[in-house]
Amino acid sequence: MSKAKRLRNYVNGAWRAPEDATYLEVINPATAEVLAEVPLSPSAEVGKAVQAAQTAFDGWQRVPAEDRIQHLFKLKYLLDEHMDELSRIITEENGKTFGESKGEMKRAIENVEMACGIPSLMQGDFSEDIASGIDEVMIRQPVGVAAIIAPFNFPGMIPFWFLPYAVATGNTCIVKPSERTPLTMQRVMDLVEEAGFPKGVINLVNGAADTVNALLDHPDVKAVSFVGSTPVARHVYARASANGKRVQAQGGAKNATIVMPDADMEMTVRILADSAFGNAGQRCLATALVVTVGEARETFTQAIREAAASRKVGYGLEEGVQMGPVITPQSKERIVGLIEQGIAEGANPLLDGREANVPGHEAGNFLNPTILDNVQPGSAIFQTEIFGPVLGLMHADTLDEAIGIVNSGNYGNMACIFTSSGAAARKFRYEAQAGNIGINIGVAAPMAFFPFSGWRDSFFGTLHAQGKHAVEFYTQTKVVVERWFKEWTRQF
Repeated sequence: MSKAKRLRNYVNGAWRAPEDATYLEVINPATAEVLAEVPLSPSAEVGKAVQAAQTAFDGWQRVPAEDRIQHLFKLKYLLDEHMDELSRIITEENGKTFGESKGEMKRAIENVEMACGIPSLMQGDFSEDIASGIDEVMIRQPVGVAAIIAPFNFPGMIPFWFLPYAVATGNTCIVKPSERTPLTMQRVMDLVEEAGFPKGVINLVNGAADTVNALLDHPDVKAVSFVGSTPVARHVYARASANGKRVQAQGGAKNATIVMPDADMEMTVRILADSAFGNAGQRCLATALVVTVGEARETFTQAIREAAASRKVGYGLEEGVQMGPVITPQSKERIVGLIEQGIAEGANPLLDGREANVPGHEAGNFLNPTILDNVQPGSAIFQTEIFGPVLGLMHADTLDEAIGIVNSGNYGNMACIFTSSGAAARKFRYEAQAGNIGINIGVAAPMAFFPFSGWRDSFFGTLHAQGKHAVEFYTQTKVVVERWFKEWTRQF
């Protein structure tokens, strides 16, 4: 092992090295530099964090909501103040460009701002005189200790889909960042401490699969929020639900976009190039398939090839870079294998990015944008989430045929259409089987005050991340039916 800095857990307001932990190297995917060593915390360390969170919960839930959010106001200020620092950390450990990292942190901060409205967002309901002299009230109370299990692709944003809402509503929480990208949340915990949250309210435990399972099994963890691949999301949902927890588990995607002949082609190509190849395709809202309709085939195909071929690939901290590396050598190998499988299934490599070379960063996990034309419905490459800079092209004669292709996959995270026709857009919006819909939008990412919806194999649960769904997920309703007798009417 290298002599890189060893990361620690943040438990009960203090940094601590976990006992009996093994360590993994955290690698910069663009330079292959070892950035740190992250501990894989055993179940005993998870137990310490849960105990700290449970102890803190008893007092934190009694803090008035107006007082709880004062810490979030301070955290929002600190996140703004350290925006560039946090963005640089994201780029170093994840590989995305500095601009993409800043965009990610802005989205994180949006959720802190949203959660600051909790005094009104978690208000209950009241009905007077449901019967003579009887009133009924519904109130919202926190559920307890919440676990947040985050992925590598948005190490700064995705924890904030959950954390602000959890603590604003009176819960305490444990964040388990990806072992591939743990550095961003390490720095965020410094800011959490500076924001003055009481000990044990927000904790961080590093680890991998065993650490996750310990959280899923611990009886004092009452809610679990997860984002990752569909197989792991299904496992998290099944195991945590079997243990009596409420769960929201966001899975993978294979997002399809329809391009109609009447689309503004210049705008469409520019937006879809960013959607498909931004963050090297490693996001659950990346456009993975484009279905052109009728005459759009010829104009779009040539234009998207030119846009993809001109995209500058390199280290995300360098000027002018538009796309960084994928996260690990293993990911690169897997993506190359899927490209080869797609070609074997009959797809035409309109643009082949397997032989990428970035001078000065030869050890990085770089791929160039790849476009596979004539992807066939039902093929493995059509059904598989590649999670890399690979765009598949398909073609249809009519809008109905194109919508049928969009709906024939197993996932339902996002679907988009580019058109100048309101009728076509409305038909698509109504019939597309996905939770996030884009009309002339390439990445239909909801703002913080809307839920991040996902359907079918892209989501397991009922209530999604962000907005009112998050408030409902982290609170449980209590209905009180009450009658008060006047003193003079009582019979003794």
